[in-house]
Amino acid sequence: MINRRCFITGIKSISLSKKEKIFLKKYKPWGVILFSRNIETIIQIKKLTEEIKKCFKDKNYPILLDQEGGRINRLNKLLNTAPLTAKYFGDLFLSDKNKFDAYFKIFVNKISYILKEIGVNINTVPVLDIRNKGSNNIIGDRSFSNNSKVVNVIGNFCIKIFHKNNIGTVIKHIPGHGLAKVDSHKLTPTVKKKINYLIKNDFSTFKDKKSFFAMTAHIIYSDIDKINTATHSKKIIQLIRKNIKFKNIIISDDISMKSLKYSVKENTLRAFSAGCNLVLHCNGNYKEMLDVANNSPLVNNFILKKTSQFYNILS
Repeated sequence: MINRRCFITGIKSISLSKKEKIFLKKYKPWGVILFSRNIETIIQIKKLTEEIKKCFKDKNYPILLDQEGGRINRLNKLLNTAPLTAKYFGDLFLSDKNKFDAYFKIFVNKISYILKEIGVNINTVPVLDIRNKGSNNIIGDRSFSNNSKVVNVIGNFCIKIFHKNNIGTVIKHIPGHGLAKVDSHKLTPTVKKKINYLIKNDFSTFKDKKSFFAMTAHIIYSDIDKINTATHSKKIIQLIRKNIKFKNIIISDDISMKSLKYSVKENTLRAFSAGCNLVLHCNGNYKEMLDVANNSPLVNNFILKKTSQFYNILS
C-alpha cells in the first residue's frame, strides 16, 4: 500500500481495458469508484472487481459505489430502489421510530449484502446535507430531513449499521450542500449565510461522525472564503478538522465537475494544497486520469494509518 497514490479513479466500461490495467498497475490509485456504466450483471461486476483487486494483489482494495437508494442507484440494472429515498426514511423516523428502525436496518443489510457479493467495500453514504426549501433539487429527497437533529441521528445510525456489515461509509457533502441554489455538477454554488448560522445548522450534522471517509462540497461559503470552494479552501478544510472535528480521510468530490473552474490538473493540485487527502476523478476519461495521477502524491503515514483502520472493519 505504501507506493499507492492519493487518488480514486473511475473506469470507462464493464471490464478493464488493456490501457486501464496498465494504468492501475503503473499509477496505483488508492481506490476505484464504479458507476452504472460499469455494471450489467452480478457475474460481470464480480469479475470486474476481482480483476481490479488482482492488479493490486489486495482482497481489501478499496472499491467505492454510490448506492444511496432513490434516484442515486448505481445498481439499477440489478434492483429497483426508487421508492426508498432518504426522505422516505426521514419521514418514517418522525412518524414511527420502531418501524423506521426495522425498515432501515433491513435496507442497509440488504444493500451491504449485495455490495459484498459484487466486491464493493465502500458505499458513499450517508448524505448529511439538510434539505432546504428553495434550494436546488440536486440534494432534495437525497436528504433525510430539513431538521438537523433528524439528519444527525439517522446519519450516525447509517454509519453504524454499514460498519457492522463490513462496509465503509463516506459522509457527504462536507461541510454541507443543502443551501446550494445551483447544481454543483454544472455551476459553482455560493452560500452567503454567516458562519455562526452554518456552524449551528448545516455544518452541525457532520460533527463527530465515525465514518472513515468524508467527501467535500464544491461550494463557496462566502463568509468564510469568498474565492474558493470547500474542496480548494484551506480555511474550510481547517474548519472541518477543528470545528466539525472530522479526524479521518477527506476525499474531494469529483474533480472534473463544472463547479471547479480550473483544469483537471490545477483542480487536483489545489485540492491537495487545501488539505484534501484523496482526490476523486470519476468519468473514466483517460487523458484526465493521467493528469490526476501525475499530480497526486504517494500516500503518507496518516492515510496509511487510517486505511489500515478501515481494513480492520472488513474482516
